[in-house]
Amino acid sequence: MSNTGGSLSGRVVIVTGGGRGIGREHALAFARAGASVLVNDLGGAGDGSGASARPAGEVAALIRAGGGHAAANGDDVSTGEGAAHIVAQAVSELGGLHALVNNAGILRDRTLLNMSFQDWDDVIRVHLRGTFAMTQAAGRYWREESKAGRPVSGRVINTSSGSGLFGNFGQANYGAAKGGIASLTVIAAMELGRYGVTVNAIAPVAKTRLTATAGMSLDIGEGFDPLAPENVTPLVVWLASESSRAITGRVFSAVGGYVGVCEGWRVGSSIKADGPLDFATIDAELPAAIAEAAPNFPVSQSHPYHGTGRA
Repeated sequence: MSNTGGSLSGRVVIVTGGGRGIGREHALAFARAGASVLVNDLGGAGDGSGASARPAGEVAALIRAGGGHAAANGDDVSTGEGAAHIVAQAVSELGGLHALVNNAGILRDRTLLNMSFQDWDDVIRVHLRGTFAMTQAAGRYWREESKAGRPVSGRVINTSSGSGLFGNFGQANYGAAKGGIASLTVIAAMELGRYGVTVNAIAPVAKTRLTATAGMSLDIGEGFDPLAPENVTPLVVWLASESSRAITGRVFSAVGGYVGVCEGWRVGSSIKADGPLDFATIDAELPAAIAEAAPNFPVSQSHPYHGTGRA
């Protein structure tokens, strides 16, 4: 697992949700690239129930067995205390912090009218609040490093989703959280740049235990499997490296063999008056402007394999 000549040699990376699925592949790839890795995972089920130290511990042990440097952590990313402890452990046990990958998440799909408040709150808490808490904790560390005159080359890589960027039926909670993460990415990039930190996000497509729970078809034939979770990871490793120093505030649609640059909301056709717009003017002119505007971007065009994995 050790690779002293790797592209991330000497860097310390935190991967939340690193015990399974895409997060596990991220953690292993970072180790192969020479980074020291703090593997965080609460160890619960796909819906967020339960907890276990085993997933994070197994990945950390696998990295160490291969000659790499790793530590395991089971803190809750959605609490201020948990996030602060995760960052503190990376610094104390691995020697610092250079990149944070916010990957932890759960899934509770329901249609809007059938969704409970608990299903809404828990998904928002883990995905969106967890990303906020971890980014804040890491950002505070980097701010102090910068103020102390030590050079900072920090990286935050968040995990959004096509569901949050373009919409997906039955995922009001998940989509709202992932859309919020995309917006948080843009704002955090604005605020943390002064400290030497870039912030970007990926909207990955891969087959994991969450996609299996959702009952999606994942068979695409023989040979190269673009939906294998490890095929999303190279982009994340690059975003955590020195090579991506000029890239910040961006969201990428990513699946094996494909990376698309998401362009975000844009203001299209419009109406304008010299003074206040009244009801009659809006009624007369706005429908035509709406008809001229580009339609909402469909999730089916966000990657080449729509329908075969989580958007």
